[in-house]
Amino acid sequence: MKMKKIMALAAATTMAVSLTACGSGNNGGNNSGEAASSAAPAASAAATDSGGGTTAAITPEEGASLTIWESKEERAFAEEVSKQFTEKYNVPVKIEELAPTDQASRFAQDGPSGLAADVGVIPHDNLGKAVAASLILPNDVFAEETKKNNTEASITGASYDGELYGYPRAAETYALYYNKSLLKEAPKTFDDVINFSKGFTDKSKNKYGIMWEVGNLYFNYMFVGSTGGYLFGENGTNKDDIGLNNEGAIEGLKEFVKLKEVLPVKSGDINPDIKRSLFNSGDVAMDINGPWELAGYKAALGDNLGVAPVPTVNGKTAITFSGIKIFVVNAYTQYPNAAKLYAEFASNKESQLVLNKTIGSIPTNLEALEDPQIKDDPYVSAFAEQAKNSQPMPSIPEMGNVWSPVNAALPEIWDKGVDPKTAMDKAVQQIKDLNNGASAQ
Repeated sequence: MKMKKIMALAAATTMAVSLTACGSGNNGGNNSGEAASSAAPAASAAATDSGGGTTAAITPEEGASLTIWESKEERAFAEEVSKQFTEKYNVPVKIEELAPTDQASRFAQDGPSGLAADVGVIPHDNLGKAVAASLILPNDVFAEETKKNNTEASITGASYDGELYGYPRAAETYALYYNKSLLKEAPKTFDDVINFSKGFTDKSKNKYGIMWEVGNLYFNYMFVGSTGGYLFGENGTNKDDIGLNNEGAIEGLKEFVKLKEVLPVKSGDINPDIKRSLFNSGDVAMDINGPWELAGYKAALGDNLGVAPVPTVNGKTAITFSGIKIFVVNAYTQYPNAAKLYAEFASNKESQLVLNKTIGSIPTNLEALEDPQIKDDPYVSAFAEQAKNSQPMPSIPEMGNVWSPVNAALPEIWDKGVDPKTAMDKAVQQIKDLNNGASAQ
């Protein structure tokens, strides 16, 4: 047991090393993760299951107040749901903006010192590392109804090593946005994309047929997974089986290289803000992006906005990464009951429909998926179609070792013309080195 605690502390310290200190929380540094955990069983024993809705006998701690972390893009949702939560439970909620991809590291950095939020929202591939560092409380009080009310894939994403930790709130993958005033139908293949773009792209006028984040593994997994590459073997659980540089992966990355002809831009010059601005103004005809851009794109393009599955890659159905956004409760929170109530409330059917209405997300709640708001929406249904051909990102702790090496290899290929096999061999070796280093801790 002592060894487990030492390993957990070491993992938390490792996650925090490269980050700067900031943020505010609710425990004032006086509460430990163990103390928070010890309060949970009593609450769990009092929980009840109300079927599709939510009723739990637990009540917020006296004087409870919560701080939650939410992305800038989804703040409007957080404000609306937090307002409803406060009205129902009389618990004030403070919202701090923090990108979900940064939250696991911030829990490691700020959780033990009492400066982290009580509730956060993370991509599911960050879960394993957070759990291994004992930073997250299990979803115990609401486990049964969470499992019953959400898709199987989302429960898998919200679980680690057989235990449910997260509260699923949205499924995400990416698809092809296109401007119908510029091309009437979505291209079926990347060869079609190239053919259209040759007549549209004009770098001197900052106009491009297509744009996506060419230096980001998340958006470029389609050039790896569609043709036989993979990340970790055995359904993403084998850290020693890496297929990012196998024959299939290299086949797909050669298609990636072909697209540079119609997107002659350095990888570092493409970021979400630039891409969003160009697509909204009609200077980019197609954008491969996630549902978080849907509300803004609808507002900018109106009826000219189209969404379709990603084009095929060298004749193969495009396989995209998918992720589950999950609420998680800080293991060091001073108010575990209030925090669990918030995580459940903000992820129930009604809240997921609010999230969809606010930013166009894809629900994980089974009843929400059957709601006319979702079923009759051509945009959300297009994302749902792509999701059928997506692969969940692995959630093992070693997933955190993947991003930097591959996000360095892709610009090498795109910007410097390095052979894909050479660049990916290097990235894979770096991942293996990091994995072995992590194992040695």
